[in-house]
Amino acid sequence: MLKQRVADCPDSECSPHLLTAAFCLFPLLLSCADNVYRKCLANGTWALKGNYSMCKAILHEEKKGKMHYQIAVIINFLGHCISMVALLIAFFLFLCLRSIRCLRNIIHWNLITAFILRNATWFIVQMTMSPEVHESNVIWCRLVTASFNYFHSTNFFWMFGEGCYLHTAIVLTYSTDKLRKWMFICIGWCIPFPIIVAWAIGKLYYDNEKCWFGKRAGVYTDYIYQGPMILVLVINFIFLFNIVRILMTKLRASTTSETIQYRKAVKATLVLLPLLGITYMLFFVNPGEDEISQIVFIYFNSFLESFQGFFVSVFYCFLNSEVRSAVRKRFHRWQEQHSIRARMTQAMSIPTSPSRVSFHSIKQSTSL
Repeated sequence: MLKQRVADCPDSECSPHLLTAAFCLFPLLLSCADNVYRKCLANGTWALKGNYSMCKAILHEEKKGKMHYQIAVIINFLGHCISMVALLIAFFLFLCLRSIRCLRNIIHWNLITAFILRNATWFIVQMTMSPEVHESNVIWCRLVTASFNYFHSTNFFWMFGEGCYLHTAIVLTYSTDKLRKWMFICIGWCIPFPIIVAWAIGKLYYDNEKCWFGKRAGVYTDYIYQGPMILVLVINFIFLFNIVRILMTKLRASTTSETIQYRKAVKATLVLLPLLGITYMLFFVNPGEDEISQIVFIYFNSFLESFQGFFVSVFYCFLNSEVRSAVRKRFHRWQEQHSIRARMTQAMSIPTSPSRVSFHSIKQSTSL
């Protein structure tokens, strides 16, 4: 028996009809990187089964890929919804608890606000961007993309503000009095704006298609806003390295309340900054053609990207001892006021004894 490539089997010996049938049965099911093999028997006929080891099942792979994509979409929506709820609760806590308003907590508050706006624009993108809108490239969809990228940038610059404040408070101890709220507002809200405007101008002239999502080969306009974000991440990691070095040496024995708050803020930043940075750096990683690596990449990226706001709320608000102490005090005060009001209502609702004579009735009887 001979094992030859299908193309090499002589037509005089092997029936061409079976050969044609082999290709007609599987054109939509298999994708072949090389030729299909089949044994050409000694009697000049084809073997009943061909060798499809070089082929991949297209329908099966597409079905699996579609399933993983749908699961990733569900994770994304669920994560953004949970993050949005947590961020809104944290926002209103900082809004209502005026007793804890200091520069450090104002920075936390603005960071949470930036994440709320970014999540809100993410939902707008998901609800409005369809393939037809992408192809039409209308003005409003480009504005939505620009808004999303702006609020995405503000997340990184407010994290940079967190790093700047901690570095100044711990490393440059006597310089905290010089810090003002308007400085951090300029860092967090103002600096990203001209960067996004420059990016939008570059997109308008060099890559004005598909609502400014994605990038064309050979066009690097997206680096106009991605470059500063990478730079901010690098500087923040340098800040954190220096902060941890100082904490390990100078502040280990200190037990003041302010120092304890700084330690907790450093721990939160040490957790959140890698989360923010790793998620962003994943966009520059190519998972390759391996199926397992692609699946891991999709799930890992979807989870980290969508739950960032939740992590920010937990570490900067829900686990913040100042916030928790203020909430407890507010709750105890409400309980006391509620109990006092209840006692007063109960006292007023007690009926007057019939044996008692009111002053008004005594006055009326004496006048008679």
